[in-house]
This record gives sequence, structure tokens and C-alpha cells, in this order.
Amino acid sequence: MSKKLKIKLSIGDRVYPLTIDPSQEEGLRKAAKNIDVLIKQFEQSYSVRDKQDVLAMCALQFATQVEQKSIDNTIVNEHTEQKLNALNNLLDNYLQS
Repeated sequence: MSKKLKIKLSIGDRVYPLTIDPSQEEGLRKAAKNIDVLIKQFEQSYSVRDKQDVLAMCALQFATQVEQKSIDNTIVNEHTEQKLNALNNLLDNYLQS
């Protein structure tokens, strides 16, 4: 059993103490940094007064990326399945000849 690690992440000018597995630290720190970068971009691009609005926009941005990747993967998987089925049919036809 691995020891838990206590870290503090700063997101949107707030500090969040977390207890995590050491293997999660790098991903969490990168995610927090990406959120802060996106917050700054939204604050510079739009006249947003409420931090909550900026955080909601960040959440929407990241959720959209996840959903789009899921859609893209589904399309790729369907295309791959079609290609494999076509190849399987060719092999079946060849073996039956």
C-alpha cells in the first residue's frame, strides 16, 4: 500500500489541500496549471467580474474537450471496425476459393 501525499494546489487564487496517491501528483499539478492559464485567458479576453463565471467557462472548455475526444474515438473505432470487417470478408472469400 502506497503512502498518501499531502499537497496544496492553487486554482483561481484559492488554495486546495489534497491527500493523494503520489502517482497522481504530476497530473493534478499540470491540471491546476492548465486551469489557471485558461482562467487568465478568459479574464483577458472577456470582461468577467465574477470568478465563478470564469471557472464555469473553464469547466465547459475542459468538458467539451473530453466529450469531443470521446466522439472522435467512437468515429475512429467504427471506421476501424468497418475496415476489419472488410478485411475479414476478403480473407473468408480467399479461403473459400
